[in-house]
Amino acid sequence: MSDSTDEMTIELATKRVKLDDSENKDRLSDLPESIILHIMSFLNTEYAVRTCILSTKWKDIWKRLPALILRSYEFRSMKIFKKIVSNVLSLRDSSISLQSLDFERYNCRFETEMLKTVVNYALTHNVQRIGLYVNGGDIAQIPPTMFSCETLTHLKLSIHNGIRHKTVLFPESLNLPALTSLQLGNFTFCVRDNDSAEPFSILNRLNNLLISDCTVKGTDTLCISSATLVNLTIYNNSNDYYKIELRTPSLCTFAFCGTPCQSISGSNVSSLKHVDIHAEAEVVSYSLGPPMFLFSWLLEFANIKSLTVTATTLQVLSLFPGMFKFNFPSLGNLKSLRVEFDEIPYKFRMLLCKVKLLTVESEEETARITKAFELGSEPSPPIPVGMVDFLLQNSSSAEVKYVDCTKKPLRPRRL
Repeated sequence: MSDSTDEMTIELATKRVKLDDSENKDRLSDLPESIILHIMSFLNTEYAVRTCILSTKWKDIWKRLPALILRSYEFRSMKIFKKIVSNVLSLRDSSISLQSLDFERYNCRFETEMLKTVVNYALTHNVQRIGLYVNGGDIAQIPPTMFSCETLTHLKLSIHNGIRHKTVLFPESLNLPALTSLQLGNFTFCVRDNDSAEPFSILNRLNNLLISDCTVKGTDTLCISSATLVNLTIYNNSNDYYKIELRTPSLCTFAFCGTPCQSISGSNVSSLKHVDIHAEAEVVSYSLGPPMFLFSWLLEFANIKSLTVTATTLQVLSLFPGMFKFNFPSLGNLKSLRVEFDEIPYKFRMLLCKVKLLTVESEEETARITKAFELGSEPSPPIPVGMVDFLLQNSSSAEVKYVDCTKKPLRPRRL
């Protein structure tokens, strides 16, 4: 082998060693600590603590975490969870403000004192965001000071849906001057002096509100009153009926997912521009209420500019008797209609098939429809004939977009 060849071989080997060293370099540790802490804030706190074994540099980084994520279901036992929580709170650098707390627990044997301890720790460290997903009995154990915290900007409070048969009352005393975002799950709102439940009027900076599977007690009206509310989202998985009265002059976006069993009215919703309806059909077979409510919503939201609906939503709407005969003055300002093809539930497909068979006169057509249902291709077409044209009769120039969402994961129902 010539000298030049030897030199080339040595040079290539040297470059490979340098490349290997570059690939094995701990680039993560070279990042600024603020970025490392930001990345760790998305981890369950237990995993963030485990980074202390990586090197001496990582030993104490977790103690300066600006966010704590504590979820009991990820531990083998409540005893281990309790120990981890206790150690985290005692060892964390108390001079560092806590930006957010995400706390979830499911076990009824859990010591409620731990909930008090965790929430009090957050409140005394200038917390800005709190998310609690707990059992119904735990609500009474939440320190009252949380509902008057001056630094809290985001609050997510949800009751474990395994106890939906129980009534969990939403706290009456709510004074959160900095709160801009509120998410609530499985609560009951109580009547006030004006014969309606009006739980949000005191929140003077509220921009975003999400209520999931909530209901009312002592009245049939939930009044959502807020001069600053911009985005409203409602999830409903029950057939509880009540009225929703909107006093939201700044409302821009309304989204709904679930079974439409509530009537919605608003004396001032002219600011509403975007509506997104993902209706489900769990109780349609027992009542014509959901189709009627959907139709009334479209009449109420007359001046919106964009509308998103699913195929299931349009199928539910099509069950409203004589709908095409009604005068439909709405959606004259519509610029965009998005129709999402989703999986129509089996029971609802069965109902649609039965409704279709009522109008069939020949045995051949009856056999065809029945066979198509068994093969999963009924209803056909998935969007009722004439429905899109009906929605666009006052806005024929609106852009229509069809999107196939059948292969996408279902939207999460829990907060």
